[in-house]
Amino acid sequence: MIKIYTDGAAKGNPGPGGFGVILKFQGHTKELSQGYKNTTNNRMELMAVIVGLEAIKKGGWDVLIYSDSKYVVDAVEKGWLWSWVKKGFKNKKNVDLWQRFIPVFKKHKVKFKWIKGHAGHPENERCDQLAVQSAEGGKLLEDTGYVQENS
Repeated sequence: MIKIYTDGAAKGNPGPGGFGVILKFQGHTKELSQGYKNTTNNRMELMAVIVGLEAIKKGGWDVLIYSDSKYVVDAVEKGWLWSWVKKGFKNKKNVDLWQRFIPVFKKHKVKFKWIKGHAGHPENERCDQLAVQSAEGGKLLEDTGYVQENS
């Protein structure tokens, strides 16, 4: 089983943001992170999950994703996402990321485990550090999918 730990952060929401990911498999650990100039916390939480799943090159794996994001975990585990798909994502945010998520999710047998953020979970704390450092770093990318509500 591959374990993926994720976290996202945004300063200002919207504002500079980033994500952190830790993948663990058979004693190996890989960390991934990236920062963005103008984004939201929910986008970064979802982006962390997507990037973690995209890092798995071959399909068919059992994957357990640890996330402190109720937004992401509940959308999948409670089936909300599939209802949004049926309704064409009407009035939903982050459609671009959800549409990117679905194919990589379907490549594997994915389960989510919600964990409380900032509660001393070592991998969650490390992902938070990666996300915050990325949000504050100098190499911030444009979040091309983020659109301000009033623009």
